[in-house]
Amino acid sequence: MHIYQVKIRNEAYLRAFGDNLRKVLDRLKKTPEEVAAHGNIETKQVYRVINGEHSSTLSVIYAIAKGAGVHPKVLFDFEFKDEV
Repeated sequence: MHIYQVKIRNEAYLRAFGDNLRKVLDRLKKTPEEVAAHGNIETKQVYRVINGEHSSTLSVIYAIAKGAGVHPKVLFDFEFKDEV
């Protein structure tokens, strides 16, 4: 029996998540630098998520939410049409 580790990376979803994060930050009038400082993570991590370049861990998403002063579910509250 062979077990294969499969990395699933949905580029469209990552971009949609990043777009939503950008909208949330704009609405809150917060910069990625402020969010990073308050979330105790590096600024480049926030920018990677915003730009859809990084498939973040839950820990990073939690830090971003904390830094933005919102519940993590706010970052996932967006429409996305998955093409299956």
